Amino acid sequence: MYLEYFIIAVAVISGLYFHWWLMVRIRRWSNRDLALSMAGEDQAKRDYMLEQLAEAERQKIGRKQLEAWLQRAADAYPGNNS
Repeated sequence: MYLEYFIIAVAVISGLYFHWWLMVRIRRWSNRDLALSMAGEDQAKRDYMLEQLAEAERQKIGRKQLEAWLQRAADAYPGNNS
């Protein structure tokens, strides 16, 4: 009888962990894609934007503010012609 509860608990905990892990991966992929989309095809700017994304993560920039924060970083890129 207790084995049934154990199996159910293991299945539920495994499912919850996988769901959390998948959400974290998708969030990282989407943030990386956002940063790279602002860089275009310039490899140096792509590297710069990935560094800025890492800095935003260190500063714990919220998800809602991340796009504006990265846009300001892209506008401040030293190689911009504007």
